[in-house]
Amino acid sequence: MEVTFLGGAKEVGKSAILVKGKKNQILLDYGANTGKVPSFPMHVKPKEVHSVLLSHAHLDHSGGVPLFFLRDGVKLLTTGLTLELSSLLLQDFIKLSGFYLQFEYLDLLTMSKNTERVSIGDEREVAEEFRARFPSSGHIPGGTTIVLENDGRKLLYTSDVNLRDSQLISGLDTNFGELDAVITESTYSMTDHEPREKIETDFVAFANEVVERGGVLLVPAFSVGRAQEIACLLRAKNFRHTVAMDGMALKANEILFRYQESLRDAELFRKAMENIEVVQGWGERRKLVKTPSVIISPAGMLMGGASVFYNQQLSQEPRNGISIVAFQVPGSPGRTLLDRGLTLMGGKLVPVKSEVRRFDFSGHSGRTELFEMISRLKGKPKVYATHGDGDSCEKFAKEITERFGFETSAPEVGAKITV
Repeated sequence: MEVTFLGGAKEVGKSAILVKGKKNQILLDYGANTGKVPSFPMHVKPKEVHSVLLSHAHLDHSGGVPLFFLRDGVKLLTTGLTLELSSLLLQDFIKLSGFYLQFEYLDLLTMSKNTERVSIGDEREVAEEFRARFPSSGHIPGGTTIVLENDGRKLLYTSDVNLRDSQLISGLDTNFGELDAVITESTYSMTDHEPREKIETDFVAFANEVVERGGVLLVPAFSVGRAQEIACLLRAKNFRHTVAMDGMALKANEILFRYQESLRDAELFRKAMENIEVVQGWGERRKLVKTPSVIISPAGMLMGGASVFYNQQLSQEPRNGISIVAFQVPGSPGRTLLDRGLTLMGGKLVPVKSEVRRFDFSGHSGRTELFEMISRLKGKPKVYATHGDGDSCEKFAKEITERFGFETSAPEVGAKITV
């Protein structure tokens, strides 16, 4: 197999791996950076690609996939849940950035029509010469790693992984078998997360504190995964106060109800969703900001969605709180809130008076878990560190070699390797 790193090498975003066999080429993800002007991985002609294998729904892995479905001819392989969640996120991407995109809603329909749905753990023949297996990644519902075999050689593409269980989904399945090469994420290879149990306990304590002093706690959360995890956590910890949910997260809930087998505890999910207050319309939003409660609402970085309204209504009252539970990219309103204690009001940055706290509910493995994953690898694979900034990828690669003796490197975008 000849492997080309089209994106996601020494960077976080627009992940894409091109794999060439003797007969055909396939893609492992094809994401986008979703800034003001979106950007995509290195170009590859759709007519030269037999299939796209999509690991999970997040746009940094799925955002460019519709480019291969401007006509029939390419096949997409992914879980049914990933297909539906990525379609939801891509529709929003088109709504927000359509002027800059070369695809539109009709192309999502073509993508869906040409999708072969797999289940987590399935193994399938791809492009007449590959075999692909899809173990659970533990990152978001429906997400997988991809184990690819061709001509007796076996490659693992981790995409994004989380070794530990969350309230919503079980952790990474590390039963990969003997491997010849591994392309691993490095997002938090230099950082350890706090124990999940401590984060959960501290979050629920803060939620109780804010509501019991008569305040409202805003939880800006990603629509897919994080919003539902927070709702499940509050239910699991017997939170007694009102929990409301708004925005696109409600559509994600409807999708997850159809794929409850992908969840760690389907009964907990059902109970959590049955007990949330579903926000419908501006009248309910205006009433809710005056009612002691927890409001879970996209967007997770306060860049759009109903969370912008809630932030403006709640951030100037000291008894209220804002819990940041998602990663905040530099320059985002959420990052400005965290780093500088400022938020946008009436076109100006003003100091926030509500209590702001960050809780590290990451969907990625931290440093310790990444090394634990590497320690479980079988065989003597060559390892390629990707999906992190340049320094972290290089340092992670060096440490893997020092600890485990694997030949390891941090490739550049455009680099080619042979497996």
